[in-house]
Amino acid sequence: MSFNSLLIDTCTVQRYTEGAVDDYGKPAKTWTNHISDEPCRLVANPNREIKVGAEVVIADYDLFIGDVDVTEQDRIVIDEITYEIISVLLRKSFSSHHKELLMRVVR
Repeated sequence: MSFNSLLIDTCTVQRYTEGAVDDYGKPAKTWTNHISDEPCRLVANPNREIKVGAEVVIADYDLFIGDVDVTEQDRIVIDEITYEIISVLLRKSFSSHHKELLMRVVR
């Protein structure tokens, strides 16, 4: 069974875009689609503790995705639910490369 055959979900990688302003001329957070319709696999992994600098953060989801351009500053949208990326881990196997993203829901 190949890695790609396990990717049963589809996600969108969004990247923060600077330069947008709101109606009052103040900087506004704007997210644009960086990668659309990317095959992936979302797996619930509740209460996984991740050390980010001096802080411990709880990741509730793992996302497996191909070796695409994604960073901790991006976010993921799957089925209209937005996830914050806590950590991006590069994984290797014998024949393919992929990334594991540790995430939590944006509230």
